[in-house]
Amino acid sequence: MVNEELLLEAKEFFEFYKKEVGKYAKRSEKAIQVSFKELANFSHELADYVLTKPEDALAMLSLAIEELGLIKNPKVRLTEVPESQEIPIREIRAKHISQLLILEGIVRQASEVRPQVTNAKFECPQCGTIISVLQVEKKFREPNRCGCGRKAAFKLLSKELVDAQRLIIEESPEQMKGGEQPRRINVFLKEDLVDPKMEERTTPGSSVQVIGILKEIPVSMMGGGVSTRFDLMIEANNVVPQEESYEELEITEEEEDQIKELSSDPEIYKKLAASIAPSIFGYDEIKLAIALQLLAGIRKEKSDGTHARGDLHILLVGDPGVAKSVLLKFVSGIAPRARYIVGKAATQAGLTATVVKDEFLRGWALEAGAMVLANKGVACLDELEKMNEQDRSAMHEAMEQQTVTIVKANVQATLKAETSVLGAANPKFGRFDPFQPVAQQIELAPTLINRFDLIFVLKDIPGKLKDEAIASHVLREHKGSGVVPPIDPQLLRKYIAYAKQKISPELTEAAIQEIKKFYVELRNAPSMGDDLVKPIPISARQLEALVRLSQASAKARLSKKVTKEDARKAIQIMHFYLLQVGIDKESGSIDIDRIATGIPASQRSKIIIVRDTIMRLESKLGKLIPVKDLKKELEDKISEEEVDEMVDKLKRSGDVFEPKKGFVQRV
Repeated sequence: MVNEELLLEAKEFFEFYKKEVGKYAKRSEKAIQVSFKELANFSHELADYVLTKPEDALAMLSLAIEELGLIKNPKVRLTEVPESQEIPIREIRAKHISQLLILEGIVRQASEVRPQVTNAKFECPQCGTIISVLQVEKKFREPNRCGCGRKAAFKLLSKELVDAQRLIIEESPEQMKGGEQPRRINVFLKEDLVDPKMEERTTPGSSVQVIGILKEIPVSMMGGGVSTRFDLMIEANNVVPQEESYEELEITEEEEDQIKELSSDPEIYKKLAASIAPSIFGYDEIKLAIALQLLAGIRKEKSDGTHARGDLHILLVGDPGVAKSVLLKFVSGIAPRARYIVGKAATQAGLTATVVKDEFLRGWALEAGAMVLANKGVACLDELEKMNEQDRSAMHEAMEQQTVTIVKANVQATLKAETSVLGAANPKFGRFDPFQPVAQQIELAPTLINRFDLIFVLKDIPGKLKDEAIASHVLREHKGSGVVPPIDPQLLRKYIAYAKQKISPELTEAAIQEIKKFYVELRNAPSMGDDLVKPIPISARQLEALVRLSQASAKARLSKKVTKEDARKAIQIMHFYLLQVGIDKESGSIDIDRIATGIPASQRSKIIIVRDTIMRLESKLGKLIPVKDLKKELEDKISEEEVDEMVDKLKRSGDVFEPKKGFVQRV
């Protein structure tokens, strides 16, 4: 029975709420978002009824809207439910059955959307009576009997179907203490909660808040009976995504005015850099590069149908205690859809995607990994060098092609991974060796290093003035009077979102000429070393990185055009990176291969000289070449220690071997 007094109150409430409901009616939407706060302010009795008997109350609210003639068959979706109804998954007990609850957690698994019968109509062949049967259990129910006494063989006339989906929600790590195992619960979604737009927000790995009614499900036994033990599930009334991408962030008119005012500030670059991890002293160039990474370039489709990525990848390699992890943590907190991953604990499946058995559908389901979940966000990878080499190779496709292809069991899928990667690693021996080239101390595969647009080296070198400044900065933070960022983190987030949503800058001719001039001049700069192998200071990959940095620089000013100044800003950052990592001390020139492969052109040149000399000596001395003869032949060009070093390198690469001590032979 519907409580008539409460129904009248509900009608009065919707009369008062008519304008809001009208908006949904205009858009032909059946689902109406109703604020519990406004409902409680209007009538305490109605609010109490929603909390004590949620199922009846929601049906009555829908009836009130329908009787007012506003929308046919509406669905009331509650928002702003009081915090008193919030409960951790692990604390759900039998006393909570049929109550309205709020749960927060991470979507671990999502089944496919499939139709489900909610109501079926049958006709009695004997007397023609039409019997309606509500379908609430898993098993399809037929009528038990008809008024005329008939007990079986009823004719099915029609059935009502709704789209349904099952999610498994797991407690998020922040809610747990110590070594607790995360608890899970089934969530049942239907109708508008499974429409394609909503489905995007409930993909595995998304953080969600579920408002719903706790129900018990009977567990069938092997023999066909029902067990005394019941399972629990939440029938969702509303699902509120806890994470938003840049496109989904809403910006008010007031915030838009603030953003536009900020963009016209001539000091905008300094302000952006100073607002990135203000608790860390210094690193202005690196902070500016990270700010530009958050703004990103533009994803473009090339004339042949392939895509050029717009996302920037940055690698920080540094001594322990130089605040790499703090930078990563800050970025993972400020960027929407960001993921913080620690190398040692990450696997290939955890980074990309994996296939798991789905008990609900008796098939295979896809579970997305961190790079896919951070789509249109940032993946912050800490302790990159501690990752397994095989697992690290899984990142190659995600970083360059921005997709993750998985072929396992009967699942063949290509997932989007439009993700910026901010990586951090320690040098090979934990700390930088001042006497060895930086590139040789980065223990990562050349193919992976090559995919990073910028690599920054953070060295911990004592210096009185710098150390005093760092100490003062850190101690002020501990005292509680730390640096106030020029741009508030919330406004910075909105600023980046506004730039990404509204600004798509185009390269001007002046910017193109500036980048071209830098690229051509640097590649063809005269080198001081041996001309046998010319150093390659910069490759086409860095050229694309310059374009991305220039576009991000234009976005920082909310400019629709990439100017000459933007190109110069990009060149300045690129030059800073190349001088840090890519300078070949022997020849004094910049050499990109020094970063990519760890072997500079001057060394490659010496390797070629040694190899050619071995081939030349073969014609005189036969296949076995004494190392002392090799050294004698090269004494004018290369020192004895360097000959030993080059022979070692040739042995490692499999070009030569040592059949007996003191002799080498070509393979």
